[in-house]
Amino acid sequence: MASISTSHQDITAEIPGTRAPLVTGNNTYQSVTDRVCYLAEKPTVPVAYYIALGVSMLLLVNLVACIGYLLTTGVGVWGNMSPVFWGWPIVNFVFWVGIGHAGTLISAILFLFRQNWRTGINRAAEAMTIFAVMCAGVFPGIHIGRVWVVYWLFPLPNTMLLWPQFRSPLLWDVFAVSTYATVSLLFWYMGMIPDLATFRDRAQNRIRQVAFSILSLGWTGSARAWSRYEKAYLLLAALATPLVLSVHTIVSFDFAVSQLPGWHTTIFPPYFVAGAIFSGFAMVVTLLVPARKLCALEDIITVRHLENMCKIMLATGMMVGYAYGMEFFMAWYSGNPYEQFAFINRAFGPYWWAYWTMIGCNVISPQFFWFKWCRTTPWFMVIICIFINIGMWFERFVITITSLSRDFLPSSWGYFQPTIIDWLMLIGSFGLFFTLFLLFCRFLPVVAMAEVKSVMKPEDDTAASDHA
Repeated sequence: MASISTSHQDITAEIPGTRAPLVTGNNTYQSVTDRVCYLAEKPTVPVAYYIALGVSMLLLVNLVACIGYLLTTGVGVWGNMSPVFWGWPIVNFVFWVGIGHAGTLISAILFLFRQNWRTGINRAAEAMTIFAVMCAGVFPGIHIGRVWVVYWLFPLPNTMLLWPQFRSPLLWDVFAVSTYATVSLLFWYMGMIPDLATFRDRAQNRIRQVAFSILSLGWTGSARAWSRYEKAYLLLAALATPLVLSVHTIVSFDFAVSQLPGWHTTIFPPYFVAGAIFSGFAMVVTLLVPARKLCALEDIITVRHLENMCKIMLATGMMVGYAYGMEFFMAWYSGNPYEQFAFINRAFGPYWWAYWTMIGCNVISPQFFWFKWCRTTPWFMVIICIFINIGMWFERFVITITSLSRDFLPSSWGYFQPTIIDWLMLIGSFGLFFTLFLLFCRFLPVVAMAEVKSVMKPEDDTAASDHA
C-alpha cells in the first residue's frame, strides 16, 4: 500500500471476470489525485454548483421554518387525525432510513466480498448514508409533539420513575438507528483518513493545512499505519454488515408486531430490507451521475459502476415486486376477512392512485434495466431512479396510511389529507439532504483515492518500480 502514493505508471484496472475497466483513460496515480482534489482545491466552482446549493439551502430554510412553526403551534399543523395518527412524519422517517442502506452495503458487504468496482463509488455512498440518517432522525424527534422532552425516549434515571417500554419496537428504533448512524459515521470517517492526509499535504493556505492536519489524525502513510488501518477497516466492515439487515428489519417491526390488518405479517423484515437497498441504490445513482460530471470524475466513476448498480436495482426491484404479490397471496390464503379487505382496499379503495403509482414506479420502471442501453445511458438511469424513489416513498405511504385509515370498525374509518406543512416538510428534508451532499462534494474527497489506487495495476512492473 505504501507504494500507492509514489508510483505514477499508466494503468487499466479491470473488474474480475469482465473486460470493463474500473478506471478509464490514460490515468496515473497522480492524475487520480488531481481529479479528486479538483473541486475542493479550486477557488471557484462551476455556476451550476452554486445554483444547486442555493436551491438546496432555500429548501433547508423552509424545513427549519416549518419545524419552528410546528413547535410554536403544535402537531395539529399536520394532517394527522383519528384514526391516522401516523402520518407523513413516519412515512418520511422510513423512507430516509431506507435511503441510507446502499452506502453501508456498498462499503461493507461489497468490501468483504472483494468487489473492486465499489472503490469508485463507496465514499459518496457512505456520505449519502450519513446524510440520509440525519434526515430520518429529524422526523421521530418532532413527531412526539413535545420535542423538549425527547430525552424521555432514553432510559435515563428521573424523579418521576418513568422508563421507556423496552418491549416496544419504537424504542428498538432509537437504539438501532443511533447504532447504525454511529458505526456508519466511524466507517466513513476512518476510510477518509488517508485521503484527508493527501488534502493536508496539498493545502495551499494555513487554515486548510490546520483543518486537514487535525482531521487526518497525524497520518504518515508508513507500512505500520497502513497495516493497522486495513485491520481496523476490516473490523468495522464486519461490524457494519449485520447492521444493513438489522436496522430496517427493526424499522419493519414498528408495523409487523402490531395486530392491524396490512401490518401484521412476517414478510415485512426481508421485504423492507430489499426495498431499502432498492431505494438506496437509486439515490446513489441519482446523486453520482451529476456529481461525476460536476467534479470531472467520468474516468473514475465509470459507466461500468453505474451499470452494476442498475443490475442490483433490477434484482432488488424484482424482490420487492415478489413481496407485493406474496402479500396478496397470504391475505387470500389466510382466510382472514380483515386481511383480505385491507389489501383489496389498497388496490381498489380510496387510495388506489397511491397503490398503482407504487406498482408502476417500483415494479414496472426497473424492468428497463434488462436492456443494456438503459443500463449504460446516464441520463436515462437518473430518470428511472427518480421514479424508483418516488415509488418507494409511495410504498411507505401505502403501508402506513391505507392500513390506518380503514380499521376493524367502519365507525373509525377516515380519509387522510396532507396539509401544506406536510408537503413543505417533505420537500425541506430533501433540501437538508442535498445541502449536506453538495458541501461534502465541495470540501471533502468525493472518491476514495487510496482505494481506487489499490485496485489499479501497473502495465509494466519495471517501469512502476523505476518511478517508486
